[in-house]
Amino acid sequence: MKASSLKKSLIAMIDSKIPVFVWGSPGVGKSSLIRQIASDKSMEFIDLRLSLLDPTDLRGIPFFDAANKSAVWAKPEFLPDSNTQASGILFLDEINSAPPTIQAAAYQLILDRKIGEYTFPINYAIVAAGNYESDRGVTYRMPTPLANRFVHLNFDLDFTEWKSWAYESKIDRRIISFLSYKPQNLFTFDAKAKEKSFATPRSWSFVNDILNSNLQIDLLKDVISGAVGKESADEFMNFCKVIDKLPNIEEIINAKSNEVPSNNSVLYALCTGIVYSLKQNSSVENVTNILNYSLALPNEFSVMLIRDLQKEGIDVESSTSWKSWVNANKFLIG
Repeated sequence: MKASSLKKSLIAMIDSKIPVFVWGSPGVGKSSLIRQIASDKSMEFIDLRLSLLDPTDLRGIPFFDAANKSAVWAKPEFLPDSNTQASGILFLDEINSAPPTIQAAAYQLILDRKIGEYTFPINYAIVAAGNYESDRGVTYRMPTPLANRFVHLNFDLDFTEWKSWAYESKIDRRIISFLSYKPQNLFTFDAKAKEKSFATPRSWSFVNDILNSNLQIDLLKDVISGAVGKESADEFMNFCKVIDKLPNIEEIINAKSNEVPSNNSVLYALCTGIVYSLKQNSSVENVTNILNYSLALPNEFSVMLIRDLQKEGIDVESSTSWKSWVNANKFLIG
């Protein structure tokens, strides 16, 4: 399930307080997506790693109530107050990395919304996530009784949706350009490989942070290799050297230049830079200038550029040059 469809499904499950489990490979953005939903809906968010707990940590510690001469279980501090009226999400990340004894302690909380004497607040939802058992992580086979307490959804990584997210999140344009050129490098995880670093959406976010850090230029390649692997890092750094030949984007947007690069990697970078710039100022004049300029691009790049602009909510259809662009590219767009 793509991120956009998964997000809509999760919101429906959360609103209905139906426990849901999100499966996905490491680093694809499972926890980020759920955290984003909580933020968008102004819900409280509790990230609980069951693999770090003992069974008694979840149930609570017993103490003696002298007045009633009975044992009372003290609620764990990390669980929300039973009487709160606030809306929230209890996120059980990497739940299948927890030993079976810990998973068993979560049975009652997940299905019955209570554990021992503790009752889960009415406006809280439970969402869990974990990696596939085939992904070489530390996982335990989920017991059938626990698995049956969830609606199970799979997170399928989609480059087009990641690209839209990257634009919105202001990921370095060199990263977006490179991955548009070589989308297979977005995710290079191989469960059979021995390398400790590999490319995922999460590790490319690390690269974005590395590029924005004060790291010396001569150290960049080695550090980026530690994030996405040597092969991806080598290709990315070589790509960055090529896009130094990028024409002046502001001059193109202002119709002061019609320079068209001949190198494909530079063309990918150029299209990404144009999208970034028009997201800052998408005036009718600027959009018209880009539509006119795109007619000089190779057709596949012209279509890619305009489709990316549309996906980012930039109105190209209102331009007086829209019909000319459609007529010039109708054999590609159908």
